[in-house]
Amino acid sequence: MLITLTDVNKNNYEAVCDLSVTEDQLDYIAGNVWSLVQSKFHILYQTRAICLDGKPVGFFMWVSDADKKIMIWRFMVDKNYQNKGIGRKALSLALDEIRCTDQLEVIEISYDPNNLIAKNLYASFGFVEVGLDEETGEMLAIIKN
Repeated sequence: MLITLTDVNKNNYEAVCDLSVTEDQLDYIAGNVWSLVQSKFHILYQTRAICLDGKPVGFFMWVSDADKKIMIWRFMVDKNYQNKGIGRKALSLALDEIRCTDQLEVIEISYDPNNLIAKNLYASFGFVEVGLDEETGEMLAIIKN
């Protein structure tokens, strides 16, 4: 089982758009189509397909901020590939790639405070909760680089 992160491109974007989460997870994430549209109009938005043996099974999007911070805005694994360790490996790969950013000081992620699976996963990587985002009501958690 080989997990990789690859750029979303003309060869894999349709497969990324077709990925979905379980019914009870729909409220926790934005759709991949919307995220890909955003990334095409904002140069600082980076997208990656999470691939299992070359096949897209998940999606990441992160955004560089002017103050030496990168925010992970999207992270999902397709419902058919969850609970297999793919998300954990993919998050590790994403953090490794993000940490290569020059002058990076903080990596931030946000999640619904009721999503205990996300909370526990992020905490296991060292993310520390810093409070609720007043606009979205999501929990913010950071890693200092």
